[in-house]
Amino acid sequence: MKSLLAAATLAAVTTITAAPALEAKEWKTVIIATEGAYEPWNLTKPDGSLDGFEIDLGKDLCSRMQVTCKFVAQDWDGMIPSLIAGKFDMIMDGMSITDERKQAIDFSKPYASTPGGFAGLKSGPLAKLPGTGSTVILTGDAVHDKPTIDALRVALTGKKIGIQTATSFTKFVEDNFGDVATITEYKTAPEHDLDVTGGRVDVAFDDITYFVSAFAKPGNREMVVVGPQIAGPIWGEGEGAGFRKSDTDLHAMFDKALAAAIADGTLKKLSLKWFKLDVTPVAASRS
Repeated sequence: MKSLLAAATLAAVTTITAAPALEAKEWKTVIIATEGAYEPWNLTKPDGSLDGFEIDLGKDLCSRMQVTCKFVAQDWDGMIPSLIAGKFDMIMDGMSITDERKQAIDFSKPYASTPGGFAGLKSGPLAKLPGTGSTVILTGDAVHDKPTIDALRVALTGKKIGIQTATSFTKFVEDNFGDVATITEYKTAPEHDLDVTGGRVDVAFDDITYFVSAFAKPGNREMVVVGPQIAGPIWGEGEGAGFRKSDTDLHAMFDKALAAAIADGTLKKLSLKWFKLDVTPVAASRS
């Protein structure tokens, strides 16, 4: 789903991670932060309550851990600093597990692995972006990835791309297309959808599972995936829960509960409910 925080943000919180580890505690109540604006991973209902794949999964895992969990909404760009500052105990927000993030926090085993891609208008100039209808695997190796990237660079030259700020998708788009296209960053994913439908940007880039849900909204009915779905190691291990490095006990409890949810099919069931496909990481499903 979503990934690398900007290097400046991680640098700012590195000094906090150097603080002495807290003594182990007995976990009875766990506060979990989520954005509440990244449907179907997490969303805010009209009554203000939180719902979505991660809320359902979190409730199931908390029951297995025999702890009381409370979900709170938190802006995406403040997730990691606020976790380290002790404002909550965990992050469940479609956050990709990456080496850069691991410098600041620890991650659970992945509970999802999903592709990214571009979305534009059915009648737009990029409706036939190279690779549309296919899935490609990118590894992060420049030589391996070059044919796919080069074809997209040609098609996107002079175009406008929308992307949510501070994600691995942001870095991917900026690194590969920043010199040939105009890139606009948004605080939340729905904001880039508004600019696609309004004609202010040509395409947006995000998680395919997010777009599947977004396309069903009345204002987005003219949006479609354009270009290939991009999967593979380029996005890291997958999406997982984030923990303070000092909370090794909570981390271990979560991983044990997650393994049980994978083994008995609960993760797959919730995945099919919210995404209409099984996003269980292949390595996890075989473990």
